[in-house]
Amino acid sequence: MTGPRRIVVALGGNALQRRGESLDVGHLQANVTRAAEAIAALCDDDTQLVVTHGNGPQVGLLALQAEAYRDVPPYPLDVLGAESEGMIGYLLDQHLSAELPDRRVATLLTQVVVSPHDPAFAAPTKPIGPVYPAADAERLARERGWSTAPDGDGVRRVVPSPTPGRIVELPTIRLLLDHGTVVVCAGGGGIPVLNGAAGLRGVEAVIDKDATAAVVARDLGADALLILTDVPAVRTGWASPSARAILRASPEALRRFTFAAGSMGPKVTAACRFVQETGHRAAIGRLEDAAALLAGTAGTQILPRVPLALAPDPAPQAAGHS
Repeated sequence: MTGPRRIVVALGGNALQRRGESLDVGHLQANVTRAAEAIAALCDDDTQLVVTHGNGPQVGLLALQAEAYRDVPPYPLDVLGAESEGMIGYLLDQHLSAELPDRRVATLLTQVVVSPHDPAFAAPTKPIGPVYPAADAERLARERGWSTAPDGDGVRRVVPSPTPGRIVELPTIRLLLDHGTVVVCAGGGGIPVLNGAAGLRGVEAVIDKDATAAVVARDLGADALLILTDVPAVRTGWASPSARAILRASPEALRRFTFAAGSMGPKVTAACRFVQETGHRAAIGRLEDAAALLAGTAGTQILPRVPLALAPDPAPQAAGHS
């Protein structure tokens, strides 16, 4: 099958850091290599490709490192988001260039306008940084004024996650695509900015990466949105013995199920939004199945007005996804 003309690929957090791994750069480089190999399999001469990615563990690590140096105030989250977007984009750029020697690759720092009145600023929910034991998280929250929330067997820092609006660099992304460039952009959901009388300025928040990927895909007129994570498909009854993989579904059918707010929930919401607003296709599944996801033979395929199709047997359990 010939791939769609324009594809947006959203790399989940576990594409860059597997659960239980340390945050050292060696692991990050190895995981980026694996991601680049899977993404390169999507490219042919007729494909325009945009890659977005997560940054939660990395931006959290940068925040911790900044806390350790007391001679200057810690950098705000928008600046740390830009720093992590450049760091991860640099590695993706290198490895994609190696996998696709006949294609140009460009990494673009991406600003995303959010509303100052977004209710997310009063209710932090977006997890960043490592998972802490409960006692350590309580101490850090007290010392640093953090908000925290449970994450598996531990606790993570949570920050405001406003809804993404206008993608500031969208015209530049279009220009690069039209000249045959693979574009890495909107890392970590993009850099959150407010648009005021004095122009753009950063704000202390982290935008959900999947929500931004859906906006990028919609506004670019993408033919497909692929959300790559570490499980084979979206599942009903996740973490229960009766869990079943969802093979195909419409947005309306998917919204009848409940998914974990901190992991699969945002992916499903983003995919459904893209499909409903464009009439095009989204798919959610494993990084290593990227080519099969695009071909429609793996993962969860989300399309308008398609009958719900579940796997016949309970799905095998896997680690959490992000």
